[in-house]
Amino acid sequence: MSQGVRVIIYPVKDVARAKMLFGKLLGVEPYVDSPIYVGFRVGDQEIGLDPNGHKAGMTGYYKVNDIKQSLKSLLDAGAQIQQDIKDVAMGRLTAIVRDADGNIIGLMQSQW
Repeated sequence: MSQGVRVIIYPVKDVARAKMLFGKLLGVEPYVDSPIYVGFRVGDQEIGLDPNGHKAGMTGYYKVNDIKQSLKSLLDAGAQIQQDIKDVAMGRLTAIVRDADGNIIGLMQSQW
């Protein structure tokens, strides 16, 4: 079902300052650099900076091969939808659920 947590999103208030800090920390330039998202790749791990992330409360996504099936499996197991499947950029699909204890679980399917 899952390929593990592959994307970690940091909610940020100052994208320019956070981009400089994470660039120094990770030792790479961002592969996506826009006002709404800055993404760094280090091996198979993606580190993202999201200026709107505080609204969603999301920090990590499990990379899955089939987001519809994965979401259905979690709902069948008792999770509740917080955000239904949506395309967030260039075919990258995300969904967010809450488990019975209120924990947030993010799912991500990406063609790239």
